[in-house]
Amino acid sequence: MAQKTRFVGLDVAKSKVDACIRSEGLRLSAPSTPEGRAGLVAWVRANRVGRAVMEASGGYERGWAEALRAAGVEVRIVDPKRVRHFAKAAGRLAKNDPIDADTIAWFAEAFPDHQAQPHDPARDEIDRLVAARTALKDAEDRIKQQGEHRPPAVVAKALAAIAKTIRAELRKVEGAIAANIKANPGFARRAEIIASVPGLAAQTAAGVIAWLPELGHVTNEAAAALIGAAPYDDDSGGRKGQRHIKGGRRKLRNLLYMPVMGAATRHNPMLKAHYQRLRARGKEGRSDRLHAQADRHPQHHARARSDLEPAGSSRPMSAAAPGRRTAHCADRMHVQKTGERTGSRPKPPKAGAQRASLEPGRAPGYSNHHSCSPARGRGLG
Repeated sequence: MAQKTRFVGLDVAKSKVDACIRSEGLRLSAPSTPEGRAGLVAWVRANRVGRAVMEASGGYERGWAEALRAAGVEVRIVDPKRVRHFAKAAGRLAKNDPIDADTIAWFAEAFPDHQAQPHDPARDEIDRLVAARTALKDAEDRIKQQGEHRPPAVVAKALAAIAKTIRAELRKVEGAIAANIKANPGFARRAEIIASVPGLAAQTAAGVIAWLPELGHVTNEAAAALIGAAPYDDDSGGRKGQRHIKGGRRKLRNLLYMPVMGAATRHNPMLKAHYQRLRARGKEGRSDRLHAQADRHPQHHARARSDLEPAGSSRPMSAAAPGRRTAHCADRMHVQKTGERTGSRPKPPKAGAQRASLEPGRAPGYSNHHSCSPARGRGLG
């Protein structure tokens, strides 16, 4: 009989971590120092813990996760919102650090079969660089908006100097992102596939590599749900409610919205016609663009998945049964990043998306007269 995995729940704060092995009633509090990390690792080893679960904590969890992985302990980083909803569903309204550690351990025990995503230091580095670029772009936009309100001359001069510095740092960060992607053959190939879509370019590719590592490894429905572009059912009895998108990774969806909208409604003749049909039927502007985005993504995802499968293989990498609606699998605990949400059944993408062209050097769904050379499609990336 296989030995049952022992879990430890970790509530990470800036200055300390609280740990709880709920099945044994054991607790520990350790400071966020090298000595504290060494003490936690020794305690975890002594109690034969097989899996550590912690919430994403704005980066404070990173050092603890690295120390535990180095000690051979499997680490899963989960969405804090899901843990909080779990606690409320269980009637646990009190909240403090020891209680939170116990709740995280309980959450891990309730979902024991969901595997952690393999840790990839190279992807983690790109993740941090893309997050830094996003923060710099946000700062640049704020500075630009302040300058639009005719500030005093001294303030305008200061804002111009700050904006110049931000632009210089942005170029450095973007250069580092490009260098990291180029140095990794797998990332370089994936970026090439993404950038082959007219309307998508280097920064879109970097965001997908950083924030959607499941691309090519999950079903089309699950990938759309992870982005947050999958319409979910809202039915009860005889009532048929309107479908709405829910959950997903917000920062990834925000990054993809404008580039994918441009790619779908301007450059792709098939989706452009679909978009125009939706508008002619009276579909609201944002709603029809989201439908087009949900339809656009499975084609791209099929291309990425085919690039990862062995030659001649037609079997999808997901273990789901053919025809089964599997977007709910994206809400399982093996998805580590923030923004996931449990929902009902997502509306499956159009069947035609599965038959998209997968020829090398061409984005699926595009006619021959659309060039995929680097000179095209950079404007919205």
